[in-house]
Amino acid sequence: MNLPLSLYVHFPWCVRKCPYCDFNSHPVRGAFDQAGYLNALLIDAGAALGDVPPQGISSVFLGGGTPSLFDADSFEKLLTHLQPWLEPGAEITMEANPGTVEYQDFSAYRDAGISRISLGAQTFNPAHLKRLGRIHGPREIRIAFERVRAGGFENVNLDLMYGLPEQTTAEAIEDLSQALALNPEHISWYQLTIEPRTEFARHKPPLPSERKIEVIEDTGRALLEDSGFHRYEVSAWARPGRQCRHNVNYWSFGDYLGIGAGAHGKRTREDSTGLQIVRSRKAAQPRLYLAEPLETRHNAVPDTEIPLEFLMNALRLTEGVSADVFPSRTGLPLASLEPSWNELREMGLMRKDRIATTAFGYRHLDAVLQRFL
Repeated sequence: MNLPLSLYVHFPWCVRKCPYCDFNSHPVRGAFDQAGYLNALLIDAGAALGDVPPQGISSVFLGGGTPSLFDADSFEKLLTHLQPWLEPGAEITMEANPGTVEYQDFSAYRDAGISRISLGAQTFNPAHLKRLGRIHGPREIRIAFERVRAGGFENVNLDLMYGLPEQTTAEAIEDLSQALALNPEHISWYQLTIEPRTEFARHKPPLPSERKIEVIEDTGRALLEDSGFHRYEVSAWARPGRQCRHNVNYWSFGDYLGIGAGAHGKRTREDSTGLQIVRSRKAAQPRLYLAEPLETRHNAVPDTEIPLEFLMNALRLTEGVSADVFPSRTGLPLASLEPSWNELREMGLMRKDRIATTAFGYRHLDAVLQRFL
């Protein structure tokens, strides 16, 4: 087995829970145990990396919550501990909130070993930022971005949402224009969706119509392409060579370890019977994780569920994956995708040369995936 392997590290605290957020995040109530959490991560990592060969990790993603609530010294200690397992030039991304970092010296994060910053802008519109429960304004986004650049970062992503409550097409495109004016290497541009168990699910706000969403997407797509960005995944746009390597590994059904409160992982094992895919999950509550960082729930994925899981990831990529990736990463024959794959190819929705949709099929991805159910 020689699957790419990544590492996800979850930091569960944030300043305020946003009404649309369904991630494992917990508002800080007074001080939190930064040193204790770091120690738990080191214990967790030691166990998770036990069978990983030297330089076997290709990327690390420090996500949350708000990882930037932690100081650079904590990341330096963590990344120094991980160093023997990191391949040379491993991509190491840290998520940051403009409301918590706009006055920080990012060179310290850079010196700690972080190589990529993902800045959660979401929108530049003050009224929409307030509606989304964000703790920053448009000025803080620009200051934070300047600080990131001043810290020496040459690989920066901006997170941006559209389809916000009562958002007009002009407002959505203005957000994109302001993001492009900052000249990032990568833009994650995704539609707001109402997730269960969120404040927006309990009190649903008025959202733009489907027709308006289509206009926003078509107009925004043209603007991003004209600005030199290439769409390589449903919501990911990058300048040449700046795709997020960590997320591409997710979408191409690579393996990943997950450490930290609520972190998920996926490992593929091989034995005499073939391949087995096992998913793992850590306790979501920080206090439970701190009490027992090694406690992990494991769940073997049944063979009957693997094809759809694979496709729900791989077909998000605009170019999909080559046909040989499916059997090599699932242990199942390519015939497992038939007859639906053949039918979709005949309908012009999927390509014949690889596991990927056509341009037309990509616009109707939900319908394509429904066929495989």
